[in-house]
Amino acid sequence: MELFNNFNELFLSVWNKGILGVDIFQILIGVGIFLIFLIFRGIISKVIIKRLENIAKRTTNKLDDTFVQAMEGPARFLPIVLGFFIASYYMSFSDDGRAIVDTINRTLITIFIFWVIHQIIEPISYILSGLDKVLTRELIGWIIKSLKILIFILGLAAVLELWGIKIGPIIAGLGLFGVAVALGAQDLFKNLISGILVLVEKRFKIGDWILVEGIIEGIVEKIGFRSTVIRKFDKSIAIIPNFQFAENAVINISQTTNWIISWVINLQYDTTVEQLKTIRDEIEEYIKQNEDYKPELGYAVRVDKFAESSIDMYIRCFTKTDDWDEWLAVKERLAISIKKIVEKNKASFAFPSQSIYVEKK
Repeated sequence: MELFNNFNELFLSVWNKGILGVDIFQILIGVGIFLIFLIFRGIISKVIIKRLENIAKRTTNKLDDTFVQAMEGPARFLPIVLGFFIASYYMSFSDDGRAIVDTINRTLITIFIFWVIHQIIEPISYILSGLDKVLTRELIGWIIKSLKILIFILGLAAVLELWGIKIGPIIAGLGLFGVAVALGAQDLFKNLISGILVLVEKRFKIGDWILVEGIIEGIVEKIGFRSTVIRKFDKSIAIIPNFQFAENAVINISQTTNWIISWVINLQYDTTVEQLKTIRDEIEEYIKQNEDYKPELGYAVRVDKFAESSIDMYIRCFTKTDDWDEWLAVKERLAISIKKIVEKNKASFAFPSQSIYVEKK
């Protein structure tokens, strides 16, 4: 009987003292409250958020769809914050225990606030998209990424401050570390600044066909912080450092409005003056009358010079099309027409040749 009394006293002592000065009954109540909020979290995920997504899909505006998707994570985290706070409110902690629990509550609330701010940034990109005349889509993407990183750093700093970790010495140490890194990563910063200049000056955008003489030609697939991804015409991928686009001339072929044709045709030296004039006039008339060209932008068909083995005629004109494939077809039609004109006038094209004279003694 005495043994049973001792066990009963020990059991009641443990029950009343519990863990960290909180009796077991209060702990069970707190766990029960927290479980109720976890169940509510599941309801939010499966019912409320799904219903909001369905409502957002009915509208033509993508802003509300993005906002609902962005808030899904914080909405599922909010019941955890509330559940832990209410559960801890019904528990009687010691002074030290209460200080720790309050810090945990503050930490959860801080994480929730900064998470909401972090997620709201994404829908802002749709608002900034209306400024596409001032900011490029790629630059807006950079701004959004930078803001997200900044919010994450501020949130981390706020959490560390709550737990008594001073961020001042950490920032000072990172500053010294950053100086050391900067000295060894000058190319990285050069590429970063060059990438910003490319976006601000709108030299090209994703999908543009660009040419950098002696370096690269292809379609822009991605503009990154350090480099730009170019898809070459053989379908291979080239990753070019951004400083190449700042230090070299970039030709944005996609922005061409009127493609130029600039040729020199070589006629034989036995071509008469009358043949030259007739060929010149007929080619000029073809360019003026054909719908493929824009004579108002200027054109030229002229006997240019006497070369080593030919009489050269210079032809220059602008096409109406800005499509590369169609431009090739226009050039082909012009080449065929020129050949017909030359042959009709009984003249011939020249080819490189040399005459050798042997002196007889």
